[in-house]
Amino acid sequence: MKALLLATHANMLGTLDGLVAKAANHAQSAELLGARLADDMHPLSTQIRFLANMPGEALERLGLIRFTSREDDPQTYEEAHAIIAEARALVEDAARFDFPDETAPLAMNLPNGMTFDLTAQEYVRDWALAQFYFHTVAAYAILRQAGLEVGKADYVPHMFKYLREPAA
Repeated sequence: MKALLLATHANMLGTLDGLVAKAANHAQSAELLGARLADDMHPLSTQIRFLANMPGEALERLGLIRFTSREDDPQTYEEAHAIIAEARALVEDAARFDFPDETAPLAMNLPNGMTFDLTAQEYVRDWALAQFYFHTVAAYAILRQAGLEVGKADYVPHMFKYLREPAA
C-alpha cells in the first residue's frame, strides 16, 4: 500500500510537471490554465491544484501528517511548477513514515457531507489512486483538446526507465 501510493504519486506528479512544461511553451499558453474539457468541469489550473493537494490529503487521511489543502489555483506556470515541486517533496519525505496497517479502519468525510467507511487499503486503492489518475487524465485531456502534441509517452514517461534495448 505504501509503496504503491508513493510511487504512483511520484510518477504522476512527474507526468503533470512535464505536461505543464509543454503547456507553458505552447503558442496558446496564456489561455491554457483556464481551459476546460466541458463547461461543468474544472479548468487546468484547478486540476493542477487538486493533484498538488492529493498526496497531502491522502497522508492526512491515513493519519500520518496534518495537511492544509491549497485553495487557490496557480495563476502562472511558474506557480504551477512550484506547487508540483512541493507535492513531490512531500511524497519523497513520506517514505520515512510508518503507514497504518492495511486493515485499519478509515472514515473518509467529504465536503459535500458524504462519509465513506473503508480500510486504509480500500481508501488507497479505491479513492486516493483513482482520484489521482482521474485528475491527471483530465489535465492531459484538456491539453490534448487544446491542440498540444501530447501522447502516451507524455502520460507515462516514467516507463522509459524499463525500456529494453533492441537486440543488435
